[in-house]
Amino acid sequence: MQLVVNIVVRRRTTPLFGLGLVDATPDSTFIALAASSTSGGRVNMVDNIRAGTKTVGKFGWKAQVPTLFQFAGDASLNEMGVTNPDFPNENCPQGNCAELAFNPAPSLNDIGNGVAALTDYMTMLAAPTRGPQTAQSIAGEQVFNNVGCAACHVATLATGSSTIASLDHKTYHPYSDFLLHNMGSLGDELEMGDGAGAEMRTAPLWGLRFIVHYLHDGRATTLDQAITAHDGQGAAARDAYIALSAADKAKLTAFLQSL
Repeated sequence: MQLVVNIVVRRRTTPLFGLGLVDATPDSTFIALAASSTSGGRVNMVDNIRAGTKTVGKFGWKAQVPTLFQFAGDASLNEMGVTNPDFPNENCPQGNCAELAFNPAPSLNDIGNGVAALTDYMTMLAAPTRGPQTAQSIAGEQVFNNVGCAACHVATLATGSSTIASLDHKTYHPYSDFLLHNMGSLGDELEMGDGAGAEMRTAPLWGLRFIVHYLHDGRATTLDQAITAHDGQGAAARDAYIALSAADKAKLTAFLQSL
């Protein structure tokens, strides 16, 4: 078998903080957001290995993973080469499965303890606190709402029932609907789960003040570049932003830098 690579995509690693809150948010929340979306967002229904059925994808650039536990198992295999109960099969080196005959450790590399520990670690990583706010940043949130950014970057969500007190029925502020949106030229051409090449999950904006490269591939080095690169279902908000006065753009930037 010959592996043919015809798509090359750069990736900026997604932060792990606050994901326990997202994991504890019921699927019904995201399904309701999709039903009420004014920007065309939709859920990515993906295979949930433990549930044995398709459930809402929440994690990854394409919302292609449904739970933190599955996210940990997937990453263990595909990022570190560690097989585990949910992902027991080694990837074929360079697409050549015959090379697996030389695998020095063909049995499971992790019986599940490592995946469980990684899941626990991610679950308990707190969401970033909000940065200092000023009159400029407060005014900027209104600009953010007025130009339509909040249609996808939803400010407030709530968890459901959880055995972990800090995740049980908690309100949090990710500034994302975690839905797939057709982003036109901003897409990456990759298909994951039911996610098409032009579709991307709405990136959460919490912790934005700590980021210096933006978008899934890090191509943007300023907030202005990141916003003006939006396309597809983000084009209307992009155009509204471009039409803003310099003063209102400064307010919006101040707000984003407070997240």
